Amino acid sequence: MTKYAGRTAVVVGDATGIGLAIAKRLVEGGAQVVLTARTAEERRRLCAELGSTARVVAPSDVTACLGPGGEIDLLFAETVATARRLLSGLRDGGAVVLTAPGPPSAAVHALATELVSRGIRVNAVAPGCIEAPGGSGAPLPPLGRLGAAEEVARAALFLATDATFTTGVRLPVDGGLSRP
Repeated sequence: MTKYAGRTAVVVGDATGIGLAIAKRLVEGGAQVVLTARTAEERRRLCAELGSTARVVAPSDVTACLGPGGEIDLLFAETVATARRLLSGLRDGGAVVLTAPGPPSAAVHALATELVSRGIRVNAVAPGCIEAPGGSGAPLPPLGRLGAAEEVARAALFLATDATFTTGVRLPVDGGLSRP
């Protein structure tokens, strides 16, 4: 599958759950991926797991590993502040997807408004009730089950690559928990 071939994606933040699920789908789709991981042990393990089209680096090394002129097409970050630090490397026409449970709609909209002149779309997925390894018996959302990191990854990738006329949106991925 080459859906993301020719694209460079940076995934900053959670290298074990949603971030890793996003990185795996991008690699499977042919993208060049940079994923951050905090410890050297975690970086080695993830490099082996993701293969040669992914680079797993310390959070402070993201821009250095892109090299001179390296531009980012797709940026996945947990917070606006994290995304903001990498905006200078984001290609015009690219996409930012925030992946944390609580990015406020106002912050997403403000960043989207700021970047619209560059053709950059900014959206967010707001996961809730997502299954975690060793998780407890949390109350189930209306769908009657916990969600998976993979389901959040699919929503994030949809916003990044397929929802080309969508910006400033916060999409709940929570099994119906946030419905009115």
